[in-house]
Amino acid sequence: MEEKQIKKAHCLQLTDRQKGCIQGVRDVNSFDEKEISLVTEAGTLSIKGEGLHVTRLDLERQEVDIEGKVDSLIYSQGITKAKGGEGMLKRLFQ
Repeated sequence: MEEKQIKKAHCLQLTDRQKGCIQGVRDVNSFDEKEISLVTEAGTLSIKGEGLHVTRLDLERQEVDIEGKVDSLIYSQGITKAKGGEGMLKRLFQ
C-alpha cells in the first residue's frame, strides 16, 4: 500500500530576521551555520545567513523552527532532493 502525504499549507514567519517558524516542510535537504535547505509544499527553500540553527524539527507536523541572522530566503521551482535522491534525515536514520 502506497503511503499518501496530505498536502498542508506552507507558511513562513520570520521575526526580526533572527527567529523563524516554517510550516509545510516535507524534508530537510541540508543545513549548516550558513545555509538551510528545506523541501516545502511550495518548492525548495534555501535560507542563507550567519549562525543558522534548526532549533525544532517536527516532520510529522511538517514544522521547522530556526534561529540565526537570516540574509536571504530563496524558493526554487519544484522540489529537489540532496545528492542521492533522498533527504538528509532519511539518510542519517537508515
